[in-house]
Amino acid sequence: MDQNTLSSLKLAFTSAPSSELAKILILNSFSEKIELFLSYLTHLSLPLEDTETCKIAEHLLKNQCPSQALTLLNEKSPEQCLLIVKAFIAMQQNLQALKLYSNLIQEFPKLESSELNTLLNHKSCDEQTSKPKLRIIEKNTVTPIFDLTADQLTVTNFSDVVGLSAIKKQIHKKIILPFQKPSLFQRFKKKVGGGVLLYGPPGCGKTLLARATAGECNANFYNIDISDVLDMYIGESENKLHIIFEKARNNTPCVLFFDELEALAGKREYNKGNASNIVSQFLTELDGFSQNNEGVLILASTNVPWSIDSAFLRPGRFDRMFFISPPDKIARHSILEHYLKDRPTDNNIDTQAIAKKTSGFSGADIANLIDVASDEAIDETIETGLEVNISYQHMKEALKNTRSTTTEWLTTARNYARYANDGGRYDDVLEFLKKHGK
Repeated sequence: MDQNTLSSLKLAFTSAPSSELAKILILNSFSEKIELFLSYLTHLSLPLEDTETCKIAEHLLKNQCPSQALTLLNEKSPEQCLLIVKAFIAMQQNLQALKLYSNLIQEFPKLESSELNTLLNHKSCDEQTSKPKLRIIEKNTVTPIFDLTADQLTVTNFSDVVGLSAIKKQIHKKIILPFQKPSLFQRFKKKVGGGVLLYGPPGCGKTLLARATAGECNANFYNIDISDVLDMYIGESENKLHIIFEKARNNTPCVLFFDELEALAGKREYNKGNASNIVSQFLTELDGFSQNNEGVLILASTNVPWSIDSAFLRPGRFDRMFFISPPDKIARHSILEHYLKDRPTDNNIDTQAIAKKTSGFSGADIANLIDVASDEAIDETIETGLEVNISYQHMKEALKNTRSTTTEWLTTARNYARYANDGGRYDDVLEFLKKHGK
């Protein structure tokens, strides 16, 4: 644009300022004084093209006007975003500039600037990617000696276990008596301790029965969590398992309890690498060549005995398996009375009738039934404003809203008991299914 035309436009703008004239004058006044340039800028309201915005912002930054440049720029445009970074630097807001610049070049690597890298002390993409993505981490610390007392639980006894009378008799005969009368069993060359596996549907009392067994044996009870054994470093899980058994052998008589055994003793054909090594180490600890587990009872529980490696179930390891079945009618009645005794109840609750209607319920299912009935009574108390006890009607309503959780397990167990019952391992399951028509 020639100077005569530009001068005419300046006169027109002075007499009647407008956004259109301001835009024309701005784009043709980069050689003018910055004060005049800024006066045109105050009247600019028209939208600008991306290249025009960048050109104006660069001129403002060159003339130390970063705040005015920021009013024009938009972060959604990568090129404008780069100018915003420069404006932040000019305003000494380096933290904001670094954050914005890092995000920008991560998405648009071509916009990386060696000048901005230096100003912001930012490592270039080449420097960042030159580092290996995987690094070998050496573990220099020695595995700490496992403290069994941290996992020692308060034991209980059979009087606290409702139902399971037949199982308690078998456990007393085969497990507790050897602890109580060791000399008698030593006379017949029978060792005190060994391995016992409790299996059955969830919620039927396997863990409680294990604690009660320890209490009846008058032995220390140590609950071993999966997290106490598993470790991210190769070889550490096996080392931890060895330390646990060594500490147990030095604290006899004691009971080691492994809940959810399948996590540590699953079938090796389905496990690879470290998981298979843990199984092998576990087997070695149970009855390895140099191991002496006299006075150590290894109790374990599982809901899926068919997932346990078969090597664990041979004589000398977990050779004694007890099926913890859903409670029968008598046991269900006892469990109902147990959970209701400390709650406000009416005298008309027919616990015998409820026990009859809860066939297949586990102990946990019955506890949940009582909780649901309690909720019904609480709701009625809130609605009426009167203190309401748990009634037979509440129990019947709760029965409509609760289901047995053992059905699915029993269906699966039936198939294994019928078609994979090696050596009569699941005879107890078959007998239970036959007796209860499941």
